[in-house]
Amino acid sequence: MIMRALAILLALMGAAVSAQEFSGLARPDPETSVLRDTRNGGLEIVLGLSQGVPFRIFTLDEPRRLVLDFREVDWRGIEPATLNQSNAVKTVRMGQFRPGWSRMVVEFEPPFLFGTADMTIDRSTGQARLDVVLTEGDDESFAAAAGAPEGALWSEDIVMPPKPGDARFVIVLDPGHGGIDPGADQGGVLEKEVMLTFAHELREVLLRSGDVDVVLTREDDRFVSLDERVSIAHKVRGDLFISLHADAVSEGMAHGATVYTLSDSASDAASAALAERHDRADILSGVDLSSQGDVVAGVLMDLARLETAPRSEQLAEALRLGIEKHGLRLNRRPLRAASFSVLRSPSVPSVLLEVGFLSSETDRGNLVDPAWRAEMAHAVRDAIFAWRQADAARSELVRQ
Repeated sequence: MIMRALAILLALMGAAVSAQEFSGLARPDPETSVLRDTRNGGLEIVLGLSQGVPFRIFTLDEPRRLVLDFREVDWRGIEPATLNQSNAVKTVRMGQFRPGWSRMVVEFEPPFLFGTADMTIDRSTGQARLDVVLTEGDDESFAAAAGAPEGALWSEDIVMPPKPGDARFVIVLDPGHGGIDPGADQGGVLEKEVMLTFAHELREVLLRSGDVDVVLTREDDRFVSLDERVSIAHKVRGDLFISLHADAVSEGMAHGATVYTLSDSASDAASAALAERHDRADILSGVDLSSQGDVVAGVLMDLARLETAPRSEQLAEALRLGIEKHGLRLNRRPLRAASFSVLRSPSVPSVLLEVGFLSSETDRGNLVDPAWRAEMAHAVRDAIFAWRQADAARSELVRQ
């Protein structure tokens, strides 16, 4: 029986990952960036960027100012005096304020209220335009709305009590992209659509196969931020989290299923670039609500990941074995690692499964074939149940 054989193999094997440094910063374009007054008494901030990056926005009082945090922008080459064309703006300051984060502070006298924030990406060049509009307000409204975001997003989840021993096994499936974020688009096939279809099919296979509950991070074509996807896994007390994708690459001949685990440094440049593209999805929602870096919560999360990381790697190995045992196509390097934000749960073993690549004609044909998807769903099912069995055995040994 495949699941039993997989469980035995997993009990004997461990996963190893190599690492390679990778980084890339967005650069502002002085020609397309400006702060200017609007005709209705408001303020507009336009930033042209070399690439999309996650960001967040908030206002502070005394003095009145707007804060734009980015992950991450290299401000060299842009002059505040040239950027500021507004009579209402007193000063503009830019720079890095903590590792991995850049900040722009716009100080003004009128009590502007946050209106809208929209970042658009040119799909052919990857360049981005951020357009923030502030509207005319009053002193009381500004004071009520002002304030920094709260601290670490997941600190409450770190201290959650363990699930009862008789609790059902919860599998969280995360169909990538959705809503205004279509993901890859190749040959008339949209990643967001085919992954949602596969997630529904996989859920049915899992539910028919055992005493498990299956939760989808999205049930339909809607946008779900990266943080919300992870938060859902925590709220339902997920036992594992699998993010489902079918990406496209512009260079090389990538094909076959690939399983990714979390690593601050990528196993290869292609994985790093892929993680960067995936993380840009949050910019489409207008705000990135990532952790403020609360020191205590950060330490707790790192400690929690000491246990979770090897379990995630074992889950990735189980998926590789399951797909291989079903005779389905694997990438020539099926196990990789990169800094995917959606895998940053401190307490839920998490992997990202590229079911195939839409840029590969063969993979694309497989992904739109219901029979092939059914076989892949059974492969993933076998892998999950084998991992569950092996993980329980390892946990029992630890307790002894």
